[in-house]
Amino acid sequence: MENNLLVKIENREYKSLDDMTPKEIVSSLDEYVISQDEAKRMIAIAIRNRVRRKMLPPSVKDEITPKNILMIGPTGVGKTEIARRIAKLSKAPFIKVEATKYTEVGYVGRDVESMVRDLMAASISLVKEEMAKSKEIEIEKRVEERLLDLLLPSIDSNISNSEAASETREKFRTMLHDGIFDNKEVEMTIHPSTSINVMGMGGSNMEDISQALSSITTMFSSQGQNRKRKITIKRAREIIREEEMDRAVDSDKAQDEARDRCQEMGIIFIDEIDKVASKGSSSNADVSREGVQRDILPIVEGTKVSTKWGVIDTSNILFIAAGAFSLSKPSDLIPELQGRFPLRVELKDLTDEDFYRILSEPRSAMTKQYKALLGTEGVEIEFQDDALREIAKAAYEVNQRNDNIGARRLHTVMEKLLEEVAFSADELKGQRIVITPQYVHSRLSGIVEDQDLSRYIL
Repeated sequence: MENNLLVKIENREYKSLDDMTPKEIVSSLDEYVISQDEAKRMIAIAIRNRVRRKMLPPSVKDEITPKNILMIGPTGVGKTEIARRIAKLSKAPFIKVEATKYTEVGYVGRDVESMVRDLMAASISLVKEEMAKSKEIEIEKRVEERLLDLLLPSIDSNISNSEAASETREKFRTMLHDGIFDNKEVEMTIHPSTSINVMGMGGSNMEDISQALSSITTMFSSQGQNRKRKITIKRAREIIREEEMDRAVDSDKAQDEARDRCQEMGIIFIDEIDKVASKGSSSNADVSREGVQRDILPIVEGTKVSTKWGVIDTSNILFIAAGAFSLSKPSDLIPELQGRFPLRVELKDLTDEDFYRILSEPRSAMTKQYKALLGTEGVEIEFQDDALREIAKAAYEVNQRNDNIGARRLHTVMEKLLEEVAFSADELKGQRIVITPQYVHSRLSGIVEDQDLSRYIL
């Protein structure tokens, strides 16, 4: 990964994560995640330590492994969002998995090694996308020329004057840019994919074998299907662009880069880790949960996992686990697994003030999202500051009386608040609607005050 790469988000330029101090990392997280300062600091230090490790000589570097993190806190307080924002900022391979989706080896279900294969797949996609983007101009030129060949097969052959042919082609090029040909049908040869990843057959797990067998079936079923079809220029552009992107990217180089990035900068976020914590009983369910923990243990400790792109060493992958631990506690995890998550941070419950800040401060605040959505239909929405505080107060009160689902409650409250406006937006085109405290009170007060009603509606 290029150290000097600038990450562009919403037309703003940020330093590469490699160049950011922990304070700068926290500052960037503050733009999207409200509160939880302790968790942000811990994540920032862990990320910065990985960058510091890359600068060390091999003799020291090999002895340092990531300090995995366990985040403890109720749902909706920002655990997943912190990890997701770090992944976007770092341009690192990142996947989010749920511990409850995995089963102990020998049982039907996903084996824990599949999380490493998923991370490598994410890394491959990330690297290929970056490589294709670096050749975007070249790819677009090739796409354009192939589209013109589809539009002008007969005209070129009938025009003997090369100057006239060139002039005609340029006219068609201009019309193509203007979208005039988007719905025009042309005849194009479609080539079905027939590639098989033989490496999958060498895997030791049923998932790889199943994928390989599926590829073989696809190959034989698609033989002889190379045929011409009539499709629109718009659809042809999509197909040709995909083909040209594949040609432009060096697969071997992309695979090598993706493997390095996966092993050195990969992040796996394991959610709901508390759901596989056993409580010391000998029931089948608890035994199965403990089995999943024991299968996760070598992955987190550092092992080599076979994938269809080669062997991946998990020793330097950063693991961030999270759970509410409302019915269990971290000490219910097996001791060996506890030891692999030495850094722990407890995320606090969100207050009504936090809810107000969530509605008003983040770059992706819900209020900004609703303004943009309704703006597409010509409806201008304005939220008064006092109205935002009323919304925050309503969401907080419902959380206190019913199940506390954190900031996710704001989504439900906002949908109910703007239900009428969203439904009638086509009739309100050109109007400016101001959301006042009185409007919030009229839409939500009855539901919030009626505990039985709020349980079902909010």
